[in-house]
Amino acid sequence: MKKRFLIAGVLTLGFIFLTNMTSMATPAKPKKNKKQTSGITIGNLDKSVKPSQDFYQYACGGWMKNNPLGDEYARYGSFDVLAENNQLQLKELVTRIAAQKNAPGTVEQKIGDFYNVAMNTDEINRQGAQPIQGQLNAIKALRRDELPTKLAQMLLEGSSPFFTLFGSADPDNSTMNIAYIWQSGLGIGDRDYYLDADQKDIRVKYLALVEKMFRMSGYSKIAGFQGSEGDMAQKVLSLETLLAKHAIDKTVLRDPYQTIHKCTPADFQEMIPALDVKKYLGTLGLNVDTINIAQPEYIKGVNNVIRVTDFEVIKAYLAWNVIRNAASCLSDEFVDSSFDFYGKTLSGRKENSPRWKRVINNIDDCLGEAVGQMYVKKYFPAEAKARMEHLVGNLQWALGERIKASTWMTDETKRNALDKLASFKVKIGYPDKWRDYSALTINTENYYANILRARRFDMEYNLGKIGKKVDPTEWQMTPQTVNAYYDPTTNEICFPAGILQPPFFDMNADDAANYGAIGVVIGHEMTHGFDDQGRNYDKDGNLYDWWTAKDAEVFKERAQLIVDHFNSIEVAPGVFGNGEFTLGENIADNGGLNVSYSAFQKAKREGQIKGVMDEFTPEQRFFLAYAAVWAANIRHEEILRRTKSDPHALGRWRVNATLRHIDQFYEAFDIKPGDQMWMEPEKRSRIW
Repeated sequence: MKKRFLIAGVLTLGFIFLTNMTSMATPAKPKKNKKQTSGITIGNLDKSVKPSQDFYQYACGGWMKNNPLGDEYARYGSFDVLAENNQLQLKELVTRIAAQKNAPGTVEQKIGDFYNVAMNTDEINRQGAQPIQGQLNAIKALRRDELPTKLAQMLLEGSSPFFTLFGSADPDNSTMNIAYIWQSGLGIGDRDYYLDADQKDIRVKYLALVEKMFRMSGYSKIAGFQGSEGDMAQKVLSLETLLAKHAIDKTVLRDPYQTIHKCTPADFQEMIPALDVKKYLGTLGLNVDTINIAQPEYIKGVNNVIRVTDFEVIKAYLAWNVIRNAASCLSDEFVDSSFDFYGKTLSGRKENSPRWKRVINNIDDCLGEAVGQMYVKKYFPAEAKARMEHLVGNLQWALGERIKASTWMTDETKRNALDKLASFKVKIGYPDKWRDYSALTINTENYYANILRARRFDMEYNLGKIGKKVDPTEWQMTPQTVNAYYDPTTNEICFPAGILQPPFFDMNADDAANYGAIGVVIGHEMTHGFDDQGRNYDKDGNLYDWWTAKDAEVFKERAQLIVDHFNSIEVAPGVFGNGEFTLGENIADNGGLNVSYSAFQKAKREGQIKGVMDEFTPEQRFFLAYAAVWAANIRHEEILRRTKSDPHALGRWRVNATLRHIDQFYEAFDIKPGDQMWMEPEKRSRIW
């Protein structure tokens, strides 16, 4: 799977452009507005708490009080506020297009028809389960020897029972795309939901969902179940449990070397004799010499599951994949039933998002760059991009200086690290080459049909990359996305226009706050190139060990301090953080703070930073702005879900735990031994 390391756990797929920042020289300073604020909103603070006791509560308590958790959300924070604002802007763009008559085949026609059909709830409710009947009837009529063809067809339609296939960069030759096989097919999500004894209640509710949707969809009648829907639902759960037992744990998958097993199609066939690999690949139109099987033992386990499972149960499992992947696009009965489990049970949400938000999100998924092109034209000023380029240049310089000054790295590894840093490709705001949607058909037939065509369009686009050169200008997020990423296979960092707004980036604020917010985001993504995963890739994006054995060992020792610290955090009664799983993001937070602080101090020495503002020193404003990025309220259920499945630590601990490792934080707020925020110096991790 192509690894993208994000600032936040939000996955939105899209595509974008290349600004090659191969030099670490600082760009010319852009002009600032004459009147500047401190960048700190005093009302967001909770001054009843001392910063030395609970810095997160001190910095964010006022925000949390003023932004109560609405029924729609499992977590509501700074990211969500900005994402909501972006959604409103997208809604304005989309509804204006949808209200007018658009020429057939144009992007405007596709956006308008998609929105109008998706918002026609009367027609969608009238159709009920009808849009998926063709798929369910085809599954009912399926013969065992037709399974490879059906799995390939389902992949093109957006479902991945048993395993998935996609194109991504060759780990040994990052300029070329190859085919990957990756484990998938678990309806609840993480394997632990199936295997942990304390998740029994989740499994019981999931079972009820499967039973209910078999009945609602009509598949139980189509297939003529021998027994009740509940009996078949239990058999499907048992099948998924077998898959979970064979699935490789998420912490193991953090090691990129553990997911590289390149082989021929013949080798793939030996792993899974129960499935005709040639027929599967042929249906996808793939004629390849090499496939990377990311988890060979899992695929061997899938072979055993297919071999021993009654074929009627396999067909029910396939039908369930179709039903659950279609539910959000069907009638209210399906939408509500799906939300009851995936929204309420897993995340603790009280009510679903308004329909217009869900539709805008789907348009964003299916026509993201088309909408993004309109978004940046109206909402993203050119001066914001210029100022970001200046900040990125400063951060790149700062990381280079920190690498040079490192006391634990040998000169050989330093040279390699500096070469990699100098090779970073930087993408800011939006692409200068936009994706072509002319081959995607959107009409007024029905909502789900449009979704299916969009899924096929995207999958065929991805599969079409296999055997071809990697396009270095392609983005993996839409411009309107409130996030950022680092991609180790292209050695690029990307900052979409969507995140370049307050509280992350404020054109009217003094740069002490900007360095603490967007500066740390920039440093975070840069550090991903040198975290426990990213450090395994060289400057060209190839999986190659460029470290001396001594340096690698010291890196692991320093990283273990972070693992141990986050493992010790009780995020809920009796539930502890997973330091191994969140290590990459925690290293990136740690490095992002250190790197941005160095750049901030350079700017301060050059007279670019003002003194005391709103009673806070520049250093204090830096750390307060960082904390404000992670201000959020969150439900208990969402804490449990994210701890199990999100490689990012919870917001509270991205502040309180991470800052305990930053020496300058202690100085800024006079943290002393005995304070709750204090941690002994020998336990602090200093890597980047």
